[in-house]
Order: sequence, then C-alpha cells, then structure tokens
Amino acid sequence: MAVEERAGSRTSRLEVRLVRRGFTDPETAVKLLAEPDLNGLAADPVLLDALGATPDPDLALLGLARLLEALDEPERHTLRDTLTGSKPLRDRLLGVLGASAALGDHLARHPRDWHALVTFELRDIHPGPQDFLRQLSDRVWRNGVTSSAGRADALRTAYRRCLLAIAARDLSRTTDLPQASAELADLAGATLQTALDVAAEEDPEAARVCRLAVIGMGKCGGRELNYVSDVDVIFVAEPREGVDEQRALQAATGLAARMMRLCSDTTGEGAIWPVDANLRPEGRNGPLVRTLASHLAYYQRWAKTWEFQALLKARPVAGDTELGAAYAEATAQLVWQAAERENFVADVQQMRRKVLDSIPATELDRQLKLGPGGLRDVEFAVQLLQLVHGRTDDSLHSGNTLEALAALSAGGYVGRADAASLEAAYRFLRALEHRIQLYRLRRTHLMPTDEHDLRRLARSLAHLINGDTRADPVAALQREWKRHAVEVRRLHEKLFYRPLLDAVAELPAEAVRLSPEAAKARLAALGYADPATALRHLTALAAGVSRKAAIQRTLLPVLLGWFADSADPDAGLLNFRQVSDALGRTPWYLRLLRDESGAAEQLARVLSAGRLAPDLLLRAPEAVAMLGDPQGLLPRGRAVLESEVLAAVGRASGAEAGVAAARSVRRRELFRTAAADVLGRLSEDHGAAVDAAGEALTALNAATLQGALRACVAEWEAENGELPTRLAVIAMGRFGGHELGYGSDADVLFVHDPLLDVLDHDAARAAQAVCHRLRTLLAAPSTEPPLLVDADLRPEGRNGPLVRTLASYGAYYRRWSHAWESQALLRAEPVAGDVELGTDFQRLIDPLRYPGMGVPEKDLLEIRRIKARIESERLPRGADPTTHTKIGRGGLADVEWTVQLLQLQHGHELPQLRTTRTRTALAAASEAGLIEERDAEVLDAAWVLASRVRSAVMLVRGRAGDSFPGDGRELAGVARYLGYGSGHTGEMVDDYRRTTRRARSVVEKLFYGP
Repeated sequence: MAVEERAGSRTSRLEVRLVRRGFTDPETAVKLLAEPDLNGLAADPVLLDALGATPDPDLALLGLARLLEALDEPERHTLRDTLTGSKPLRDRLLGVLGASAALGDHLARHPRDWHALVTFELRDIHPGPQDFLRQLSDRVWRNGVTSSAGRADALRTAYRRCLLAIAARDLSRTTDLPQASAELADLAGATLQTALDVAAEEDPEAARVCRLAVIGMGKCGGRELNYVSDVDVIFVAEPREGVDEQRALQAATGLAARMMRLCSDTTGEGAIWPVDANLRPEGRNGPLVRTLASHLAYYQRWAKTWEFQALLKARPVAGDTELGAAYAEATAQLVWQAAERENFVADVQQMRRKVLDSIPATELDRQLKLGPGGLRDVEFAVQLLQLVHGRTDDSLHSGNTLEALAALSAGGYVGRADAASLEAAYRFLRALEHRIQLYRLRRTHLMPTDEHDLRRLARSLAHLINGDTRADPVAALQREWKRHAVEVRRLHEKLFYRPLLDAVAELPAEAVRLSPEAAKARLAALGYADPATALRHLTALAAGVSRKAAIQRTLLPVLLGWFADSADPDAGLLNFRQVSDALGRTPWYLRLLRDESGAAEQLARVLSAGRLAPDLLLRAPEAVAMLGDPQGLLPRGRAVLESEVLAAVGRASGAEAGVAAARSVRRRELFRTAAADVLGRLSEDHGAAVDAAGEALTALNAATLQGALRACVAEWEAENGELPTRLAVIAMGRFGGHELGYGSDADVLFVHDPLLDVLDHDAARAAQAVCHRLRTLLAAPSTEPPLLVDADLRPEGRNGPLVRTLASYGAYYRRWSHAWESQALLRAEPVAGDVELGTDFQRLIDPLRYPGMGVPEKDLLEIRRIKARIESERLPRGADPTTHTKIGRGGLADVEWTVQLLQLQHGHELPQLRTTRTRTALAAASEAGLIEERDAEVLDAAWVLASRVRSAVMLVRGRAGDSFPGDGRELAGVARYLGYGSGHTGEMVDDYRRTTRRARSVVEKLFYGP
C-alpha cells in the first residue's frame, strides 16, 4: 500500500510538472511517457522543457511517441541519442511535431525522414530550386520505381520530406518568413519540373514535338508561397523545328494535363496541391496551352485590367527556360502600360469590391486573406502603386510583395514609417496564415474558433506578439491580430492619399515626396478626372502652417479615399474645399471633423454623392453641424417644422422677409433629408425609405406653405384690414399623396369662403391677391431653393380663377366635372390655412372620388382613353419608354392609375381604400382581394424603384429628371445611390427594365382589361 501511495505521489508530481510546462492533458502525457519507447525521457528535464516550449506539447509528445514506435530498434536508439544530445535537432523535430499534426502523420508513415532535419542542421546556406530538384529526383528516379503510380507517390513523399525541412527551419526561427515563403515557391517549381519530367518520360513523343514552359503566377510566381495553396500557372508552348503548330499544341496540352494530375491526384500519398491554370487567357473556357503569339494577341486585344495585375507576378518556374523568359519579357511590357487603359480605375475598383462581396457573411470577421485589413488589402495597395508608378520607375518591377514595398519606400512613394508598419503587419498575417495551414496541411485562410487551436497558434507566434502571452495567450493573439488588421486598413487608405498631400505641403524631410507629375498620375489612377485641378485643391487645403491646414492634412488622406470610392471624386474634393473655405476658421467645424470620425465620413459621402445636397449645404455651410449629432439626420415632424416656420415668420418684418425665413428653414431641412437619404439613414428597406423621404418632404412643404400663407395674409391685413374670407390650401398629386420627390412641384388647389356680410367680389379679390403673392414669393429668385406652387389642377385649369369659393367648387363639380377630375381628387388633402374649411372641402369632394355606384362604363372608357393618349403623346421626344420613370412602361403613372381606378371602383364600399397614398391603397386592395398578392408585389416593387430612380437623378444632377442620365459619371452616381457597385450601371438599367416590364404586364391585365 505504501509503495502504491508513493507511486501515486510521483505521478501527481509529474502531472504538475507537465501542466507547468504547458500540457493540457497531463494524464495522457504521463501514460505516453510510461511507454517503452519513451521510457526514461520523463526524467529528462531538458526534454520536458523542450516539449513545453512547443506550440502544443501534447501534440508534440504524441507525435514523438508515434515516430519512435515506427522506427526499428537501432534507428530508435539513434534518434533518442541524437534527440537528447543535439539541441538544434530537438528544437526542430519537436517544433514540427508540436505545430503540425499532418507532418507528424508523415513521419509516422516515413519515420526515416527525420534525418532531413539533421541534414539541414549541418548546412548554413539556404536550399534553392536546384537543391530541391535534386532531392525530388533522387526519390523519383533513383529508387527503382518504374510504375506511374509508384513515381507519383515517390514524388509526393519526397515533396513532404522537403516540406518537413522547410517547416523545421521556419518553426525554429533559423529562417525568416520571406525566406521560408521563397523556399516553398522554389520547392513548388522543382515539383512542377519533376512532374513535367515524369509526364515527358511517360510520353516521350510529346516531349520531342513541343517546347513547353510553365509560368508561375500568384504567390508561386512572386516567391511568397503558403504551405498549402493552389499553385497558379500558365502554360505557353511552341512547336519544335519542322513540327506542325496544332500537333505541338496537342502534345503540350497532354503533357500539361498529366503534370497537373501528378500534383493534384489524391490517390496513394494524397495530393501535393491543386495546380490551377484558370488565370490563363479566357480562364477555364480558354485552351489550356497557347503559343506565345496567341498569348500576346489576347492580352493586346481582350485582356481586362485584373489580368495585367495578375501578370505582375508572372515568373518562369519549370519547362523550357528560354521560352519562359521570352514570355516574361513580352508580357512585362504590357503590364506597365495597364495604368494608361481607359477603364483602369473602374476595373481596379470593381475588382476590389468583388473580393469583399465574395466573402460569406459568416466568414467576414475570420478572413485573414480577403477580409478588411487582410493580406489582400496589403497586396492590392502595393500592386496598385506599382502599376501607377512602375511605368516610369523600373525599380518597382518586382512580383514579390515585400520587395515591391521596400522599393516603393526607397523610391519615395510610401513613407518609411508607413512601409515598416505595413511590412510588420504583412509578416504577422502571413505567419499566422502559415501556422494555421501547417497544422493539417489544408488550404484555409480562416482564423479557427476552437480554443485549443487558438492556443497553439498563440504559443507558436509568441515572438511576434507584443506583450506577455503567458497569462492568456489566446486573448493576446486576438489583440495582436486585430491591431494589425486595423493598421492595414489605416495604411491602405493612407498609402494612396498621404503622399499626395506631401507633394503640395511643407512637411518634414523624412516624409514622402512625390513630384507633381507623380501626384497627378496617382490621382488619375484613383479616379479623379481632372488631376491637375484636384492637385490645386489639395494645395489650397493642405499647404501652410495654420491650425486649419494642419488638421486638414490629418483628415485629407481618409477623405480622399472616401471621395475616390464615389462616382465623382472631383466634385467631392471641390465641394469640400468650398465648405472648408467657408467654415475653415470656425473652431467647432475643425473640432467636429477632427474628433467625430463619423461626421467626417458622412460629410465626405454627402459631398461626393451628387449636386443637390452639396448645393444646399454650400448655401449655408453651418448645416454641417447636424452631421455630428446622432439625431441630426432624422427628419423632423410636421408639427415641429410648422412651429419653427411660424415663429420665424412672426419675427420677420413684412411678407418678403417672412417667406424668406420660411424658405431658409426649408432649405436646411431639405439638406437634412437629402443627406439622410444619401447615407441610407432613412431606412434599410427601400420602400420604407421612399415613404420616409416622401413624408419628410411633404411635411416640409406643408409647413413652408403654412408659413408663407401666414406672412402674405399678415401683409394684406396690414394694408387693408381684416381679410374678408377664410383660405385653405389643398394638396394634390404627389403632394397630397405624401409622395413628393426632391424635384416635385407643390400641386395645390386654393379654396376660400367669404366671411358673413362680405361681398363675394371683395372676398375673391382679397383671396386672389394673397394666393398670387404667396406663389410669387415662394418662386422668387433667391439663394434659397424655390418652391413652385402649381395650381393647374383647378377647375378649368389655367383658364379658370386661381381661387374659388367652396360653393363654386361644389357647383362646378356637380355640373361640369370630368372623370379625370374625380381621379385627381383622390389625392386631395388639406395642408395649410383654415382647418375647418379644408375639412369642408374634403366632405364636398368625397362623393366624387368615391362614387356610390363605382365608375360608370363611359367614365371607365374615358379614363383608359386619356391614359393611352398620355402614353402616346406626352413621352418626350427621344425618350426611351422602357426607362422613363413617370409615363414609361411600368412606371409611376402605370401603377398609380391602376391603383386609382380600383379606388374609384371600390372606394365607396371599402373604407380602407380611402387614402391619398399609393402604396397604402395598393396594400389595401390586395388585402381586400381586388388584386392578387403577387401582382400587388410586382406593382409595388416597380413604383418604389421608379421613385428611387427619380430621387437619385435629382440628388445626383441637382435638377429633376424622369429618365436615367446620359452622362457616364451621373449614371454611375445613380447606380451608387441604388446600391450598385462600380461598373454595374448596365446591370442597374437591365434590372429596372425587368422590374417595370413585369409591372406593365399586370397593368395591362388590371387597368386595360382583357
């Protein structure tokens, strides 16, 4: 019993020692250490310390046990002796076993491969392509294997033996990240060459008739390969002398395909890695192998910008050396002309967004490669700067990211501190990616979520993590990763824009110095149409030693990036300069932009989104303040607006000043609504956003009319005494429907009711004077935007009196009213003036717009005839009926007339149809079964889309329009508002036509009938 207690006590002490060394499963570790193959090692503190220093001590111990078990007795003793006596071997072997379960499996299958670590221990030089080729050839050609399958397995085994050595050097930090990546690329090239040699040996006739070169692309071409990655290649071939070209291409295609299968086949020892040839001309739809002339013809005529960006890294890696060099030389000349292509900016921007859009939402926060602040951001930034400046600077012609970054820094295109920071982030992210892939030798770029995996990574990268990782290694790793990701995002913006400021401002000598020509080239590459003017704006904003210039130099790198992401960067920069010129000496403005990053971004987005919002802001730049208020962009209700407008009117002296005050409030609130709309703050749902904008604009115009009416009445009464009549303003059309757009007129009817004992003539003259004065002052030229009050929907139109009494309206409608007038009255709603009179007017017209027996057949025919006539006669000359938002196919008129017809027919029996709002009435008709739900959805979608297009046109152009603009930048601005990325304007128009075509089919069925 005492002996057992002593044994248990020893076991407990060993477990404690193991836990202190980082083991997470000490019980299993104790059992392994008791195995015969490991017997005695438990008492060796040096070995336990070495195991505890590995990323995963439990994994390392298990791998060591499996390796020793797989060796025969003499070899096992040799390994044990070497392991305990040689620290370099111990660190390398245990480091590999503690970081890679896959390489542990390889050693268990091929235990004698541990000697590869001893071999590399004795060498001070790094292996190169020929060293790897020699090692692979030894295994493939000199081991007596003659079968195809045997050679394939020999190649894969030899590849992993070389990989084992690279990983050991990497994990023991006897080589750095760039060298390890370069060795992986050299090993890949040697593997491709060996596979090609095997393919040629199996088909010697093919090798005799063609010359075949393998061009490494991507990370393989740039000598910065991962442990596990697709190896991107392009094949180029030429016939040998006297051989027909077609025959040679067929032979080369067979060799290339066989080579790819040798590397990619998963049988036997498993795949080495997939060989991906999809970067070739025409991608997977193009021929696998082309001649050099065929490649060049494609690139000169058909290639897209991203293909030239890909060719930055092209490098011959296998096959015919002379042919590969000729390919690289010929394509390099094309690469450095890519930035001069007309569609360069659009292509680059589209490619950048496409990468982000391709990431599943569930993976976005875990993506090391493609996510924001990831490796692709670094590579994209470096490559774009290379393409822009490499046209005139040969030192930038490198396919390796870190080499190119160093050249950009040396050439003055990137600041030294920024280059060092970006390099550190890139090294950390690549090292993290390497360690993740090394564990299972699987191709992945996602951060794991398992706590044990994260702990292994953190311990493996402890030397790259700032701060102590012992207390909580996982938290330390997460902090370091996020820190680098944020830094990459910051530098990604700064790399493009900060040097532009350094070119125009007096900055310290160590700052980047771009020549004016280089600065213009960079601005052009970023999408600025007039780089010379843009550079002058930057000079005005950033030059000098004032506090204003200093703050703007801090802000501009980020602002320029936001401008460049818009459809019109030039307008954004010009507008910002104008706002800054107006407010630059105002302390709160500079403080707002410096301290409120959200306000600065919102300002940049608004200033570059079109003309309307910037024009409104520039008339009173102090409205910038609302961008810093969390509630500043929420539209205000009618009661609040009306109270403010009436208070402003009350303080004014005279009608002109009163109406000017009302218009000033309207201008500010127009900016509030437009800015909220541009920034997507009204609603995430498109229909709700359209409703919110319509409601806000309706409330604003109603409050403005109320204030103007109050001012004009006060002026009349100051000159003539009490107004002898009551006045009311009735909203019509989209105004009455709460569906106003930014460019809509205010359609109204004016109604008055004389006071008792007042002659009708006197009352009418007073009402006429007030209403005429109101319309004149609201439309008068001013710094404030006009509000055009349109009364043409009144009885007898322009030929009738501007104002009628309630009784006169009643007499007209009873005797002369047409069907179209009943239809127009469906949207009538009092908005200003005497509330009781407005209610009386509604009671007067209800029998007309909701007739008790529905719509008589003759009125139905008349409505349809008018609609058909409008379609044929009112469409502007040259307008496309498929894209005209108002009276075009499936546009606003189609939907509204269809809904209004249902209201006329059924409003008397269905109270829910008695509304002035189109979408509300449409939903009510669907709920009542008057229209199928699917048809209602089609009409609603078309109406919302047409409304959004009209709003976008006004926001972008600054003037109303019913069709897509013809100017390319304006069309791109409309696309951005509608949520389409750069280069997708054609898709936007196609989507519009598809949506409205479906709506027109429903209109044909419901409005015109069978």
